[in-house]
This record gives sequence, structure tokens and C-alpha cells, in this order.
Amino acid sequence: MQRSTISMFAQLVQLMGGKIEFHNLVNKYQSDKGAKGLTTWSQFIAMLFCQLTGADSLREISDGLYSSLGKLSHIGATAVCRSTLSYANSKRPYKLYEDFYYVLLEKFRHEIQGRLGNKFTKPVFSLDSTTISLCLRLFEWAQHRRRKGGIKLHTLLNNDTSLPEVIVETTAKTSDIKGAKGILENILPGPIVVMDRGYNDYSLFKRLTDKGVVFRTDAPEIEQRTTI
Repeated sequence: MQRSTISMFAQLVQLMGGKIEFHNLVNKYQSDKGAKGLTTWSQFIAMLFCQLTGADSLREISDGLYSSLGKLSHIGATAVCRSTLSYANSKRPYKLYEDFYYVLLEKFRHEIQGRLGNKFTKPVFSLDSTTISLCLRLFEWAQHRRRKGGIKLHTLLNNDTSLPEVIVETTAKTSDIKGAKGILENILPGPIVVMDRGYNDYSLFKRLTDKGVVFRTDAPEIEQRTTI
């Protein structure tokens, strides 16, 4: 008797759950309306496949999915050609996936929080930024250097959940300090913020102090506020 096997990817999707909630969002946003081949669920599986495999192009996603047709059936998805996936990514509402993220976050919150234990009485955040390179021929607005394009993501990471609390997107030329000031507009009073010496700026420190934020920076000349 032949045994049915399920791929690791399919197992991860099944453990993630939330399929009922996902289809409720599909109905809410009517994202499958007029869809002739690619459902929103199959689009989601394709982009999840992209993230987990580190695919660098639509062709790589499409080829990978077509090589696993039998395994996709276990999760109710189908393979897709790159042109169809490209069209779906540009036309379907991103808000559906944003809402689904928060559905999963609430679903698994009890499993991902508590990494810091009882070591701190206040929330602890890490502040940093990263530059993402973009093709300058496709994204002329994102010119960073003479022949390079890019954007910068300024991120406030929650160390208790290892998930971003706030992300501010700017041009790659934007300084870390300016991006940090944008993040402060979304932060509540009271947490502890840890950052590197790239954020050594007295006007930023004043804003943090006015917000009631306890901060620590690696800049040696700054007296640290470390009342943890």
C-alpha cells in the first residue's frame, strides 16, 4: 500500500492555519472576483514559497512551483506562470495580506512573546535601519548613488517578540537620525530603546527624553540613561 507523503512546505502551511480567516478576507476584499485562473490563496502560497526559498525572480518562483505540482495539491494551491503572478501582485489589494498578518500575529502571540522573560519591567526595543538595493532602471525615483537605487527601512524591533513594532520607509539617502525621528511619532511613552552610535544626536535624545523613553546608545561620550 502506497503511503501519502506531505512536503515540509505543505506541513508548514498547515501548521500556520488561518485558512478560514484567509477566505473570509478574500470575501471581504472580493479579491477573487473575475479571477480566471489564479486564486488569491494560490498567489499567497506562491509568495510564501518565494520568501521561504529565497527566490530572486518571478521565473524562479514559477519554475519552483511547477516542479512541485503534486505537493501543492495538499494545500489546495496551483502553480502559476510568471506573467499571471506579476499581474496579480500589481492588481490585488495588499490590505488583504496586511490584515492576514495581524490575524496570524494574534493567533500565535502567546507562542512568540516572552523571549525576555521577567528580566525587564518595561518593553525593550532595538532601533536600526537597513538599505534595500533596487534596480535603478526600474525605480528611477530611488536613486541612491550614481548607478545604484535603493530604499531604507528604519525599524523599531520588539525584543520580546523579535517582530518589528514600527517600520518607516524612506529613500536610501535619508539619515538614520531623520528616520528615527519619524519612528518616534508612533512610539508610546515608557519603553527602553537600544541603538548604535549612528544615532548620536542631541536633538534625538531630547525627543526621546520628552517622550519618556529610556535609551541606551553605544556612543561613549553620552551619559547613558539605563534605569532598567
